[in-house]
Amino acid sequence: MIDDLPALVAFAQVVSAGSLSAAARELDVPLSVVSKRLAHLEKSLGVRLIQRTTRRQSLTEEGALFHARVVRILDEVEQAEALVTSRRAEVSGLLRVTAPGQIGRQRLAPIIVDFQQQHPELVVQLDLSDAVVDLYESGHDVAIRFGSLPDSSLVARSLAPSFRVLCASPAYLARQGVPAHPSDLSRHRCVLIGNQRRADWRFDDEEQTTVRVTGSLITNDGEAAHRLVLAGAGIALKSIWDVGDDIVEGRLCRVLPSHSISAAPLHAIYPHAQHLAPRVRVFVDYLKQRLVESWRWGPLAEQ
Repeated sequence: MIDDLPALVAFAQVVSAGSLSAAARELDVPLSVVSKRLAHLEKSLGVRLIQRTTRRQSLTEEGALFHARVVRILDEVEQAEALVTSRRAEVSGLLRVTAPGQIGRQRLAPIIVDFQQQHPELVVQLDLSDAVVDLYESGHDVAIRFGSLPDSSLVARSLAPSFRVLCASPAYLARQGVPAHPSDLSRHRCVLIGNQRRADWRFDDEEQTTVRVTGSLITNDGEAAHRLVLAGAGIALKSIWDVGDDIVEGRLCRVLPSHSISAAPLHAIYPHAQHLAPRVRVFVDYLKQRLVESWRWGPLAEQ
C-alpha cells in the first residue's frame, strides 16, 4: 500500500514539469529529493514509471495509467484540504452539548436558539441530565457543569459565577420553623437530589460545619426538587441560577443566609483545547457572554 503522499506529488510534478530538475524548482526542494522520492515510488510499485535519458523523459505504459489516477487522487486531497480549511472559519456541523436539566431548560435552551439563528448551518444536540457524563465515552463536544473539575485530562473554562443556597417556601418555614443554626437541619424535612437518602451539607463558616441530613423526598432531577420545594415539601440545596428569581420575588426564602456554602462556579468542560472546532469555541464564547450579562444575584451572595 502506498502511504507516501510527497512521492505522489513529486511524480505528478515531474510529469507536469517535463523533467526532474524543473519539478525540483517548482517544488522548491533539491533535485536529489525529487529523484529519491520518484525512485522510492517506483520501488514500492515494482515497476518503472518514467523512462529517463540525458535528453528526454517519457511515461511508460504503467506510468501513464498510474499518472491518470494520481492526478485524481491529488485533486481529491486538495479539495479535502480546502473543505477543512474553510470549515475552520465557519460555525457548522453537529454540536453536542450536555448540561444539568434545570439550567439547561431555563437558561441554556433560549441561548442556544439565539446562537443557532446566528449560525443556521449548525445543528445542536442538547442532552440534559443531572448525572455527570463521560465526555470521552459519550462523544459530547462540551459539558456545562457546576463546581470544580476533578479530572485534569479535561479542560474547564469558567462561564459565570455561581453559589449554592439553602431554600424553602414561606409556607414550609411558617409550619416547621426557621433553622437558626446548621445543626437544626437534621430535624427538618429535606429534599435531596440524587439517589441517596442521606447527604452531607458543608458550610464555609469558621467552624467548617458539616451536617448530615436525611431526605424526606429524594429525586434524581434538579427541576423536580425545585418544584417540590416551591410546593412546601422541605429545604433543598440549590444553585442560585435555579432559585435566585424565586428568592428575589418571595416565592422561596433563603435559609441560614449567614452560613455560606462552598461556591460552585459554572464551567464549560471539553476534552482538549488544541484544534478546538469553531462551533465549540464560538459557542462557549457566546454562552459565557450571555450568562455574564444575565447574572444578577451578586447581592444575595453578601447576605
